[in-house]
Amino acid sequence: MSALVASVLLCLVSAVCYAGAAIVQERVAATSAGGAYAPLRRPGWWAAVALTGLGAGLHVVALAYGPLSLVQPLGALTIVFALPMAALFVHRPVGAAGWRGAFLATAGLAGLLSLTGPPEAESIDGTQRPVLAAVVLAAVALLALAARWVRRPVVRGVVLATAAGAAFGMGSVFTKAVAEDWTTRGAGPVVLAPSLGIIALFAAAGMLLSQASYRGAGLAAPLATLTVVNPVVAAAVGIVALGEAFRYGVTGGLLAGAAGAVAAAGVVALTIQHTTRTRVPEFAVPVLRGPDAVRVPGPDDVEVPLLPGARQPGRCLVCTPSGPKSD
Repeated sequence: MSALVASVLLCLVSAVCYAGAAIVQERVAATSAGGAYAPLRRPGWWAAVALTGLGAGLHVVALAYGPLSLVQPLGALTIVFALPMAALFVHRPVGAAGWRGAFLATAGLAGLLSLTGPPEAESIDGTQRPVLAAVVLAAVALLALAARWVRRPVVRGVVLATAAGAAFGMGSVFTKAVAEDWTTRGAGPVVLAPSLGIIALFAAAGMLLSQASYRGAGLAAPLATLTVVNPVVAAAVGIVALGEAFRYGVTGGLLAGAAGAVAAAGVVALTIQHTTRTRVPEFAVPVLRGPDAVRVPGPDDVEVPLLPGARQPGRCLVCTPSGPKSD
């Protein structure tokens, strides 16, 4: 088996692991209550950590066998695997709109990265690493703070997933750099320690931010955002620090812009689809269940009090100081 084939197979298995971890994270987020750290007390969350660790380990080995420009695009298969796996294992319907959004996000990302040329160097220079790490960490922190001011859960989830994708993308860049230092330059543990510390920091930040992104936002929109942002950040670093450029000159740059717009349209479609699917009628204020409440069909299956003079089949309720009575 060639090194290229081994790298592709490792990427596929890694994408499956990441997809499984995302599904478990979303279920933990949807069923946990009691604060931001409540998921840490759930065994399912630690199972997601284990799956993420396995996927990351396979990703590291894939980076050792194959170029960054190949390994990163294949990570986009995470969203492709996650949707059918969610439908199969947790009975979460995807729907036509969800599939369209996922297809647009994946196709746009694949087109964008296919237009990125090979890097002139496979590893970023040691003097550039602290600067890149500081810039991306600052961007991640700003996005995390901005998410605190967003009221809609699905939009907040997309913002947090953007921060998580940036963290994971930079983690992949530094992982590739460490692999090159280890295999090509024969660097020892002391030399590798700063980069390994940065990788651990990005990995922890990405894990926590991705977990937070699923809370109230569902699976598809945050995962699609994370899947798109992760390799885009890595590709951007390749262009800035590794001498990569878009193929076909100006035409390639325009095509890359169009592909990026398609990927963004897919994420927006998933966001709108989730917002529409989970919207509750404006008059439906959840209250305690009781004899004077009616059921409002919807995803949250809430009950609302009857308005004065409202009718039910065979029954008319009139509000009086002593309570509703039947005529």
